[in-house]
Amino acid sequence: MKLYDLDVSGNCYKVRLFASLAHIELETVSINIAAGEHKQPPLSDLNPLCQLPVLQDGPDTFRDSQAILVYLAGAYGGLAWWPRHAQGQGEIVQWLSFAANEVQHSLCTARLIQKFGVVSDKAAALAKSAAVLSILDKHLERHDWLAIGRPSIADCAVYPYVVLAPEGDVDLRPYGRVARWIERVKALPRYLTQP
Repeated sequence: MKLYDLDVSGNCYKVRLFASLAHIELETVSINIAAGEHKQPPLSDLNPLCQLPVLQDGPDTFRDSQAILVYLAGAYGGLAWWPRHAQGQGEIVQWLSFAANEVQHSLCTARLIQKFGVVSDKAAALAKSAAVLSILDKHLERHDWLAIGRPSIADCAVYPYVVLAPEGDVDLRPYGRVARWIERVKALPRYLTQP
């Protein structure tokens, strides 16, 4: 199984993190985006969006980190990470959507601006980040994990850009429950350190 990867990407990290936690072997192929490798074959053939990560498992190819998490959990992770029942799957998918939308357009954007010089509205990204962290902190007031009462791919999806938030000038100190959740994730067996 091959993961086309960018080490500093939070979206790639969430796949590597889950694979490590779930004991899933991945061959990582580092992509040089500065040289435009993500926009050239074979990667552009695998993902016409020219984005990372991309997972190739035999004849099957998956793009988008959330889709890759669902595939890996369903195919290799067992029921601990992706339950069979619709209620649990629904709980997880709502957090996958939260990661792909709210987290991506707030914490991730702030990091892209601050760390990588992407041109965007930093004030708006920081305001959105505060709102996202408040929602997360409120949820964690009554739950140790994001879904199904235990670690799942929901936590793997949301965690990377939260733990990397200080790289976007986002202060995590006001969010004590988020900080405790970060420590719970870090304490999981086979935790993989963030980039």
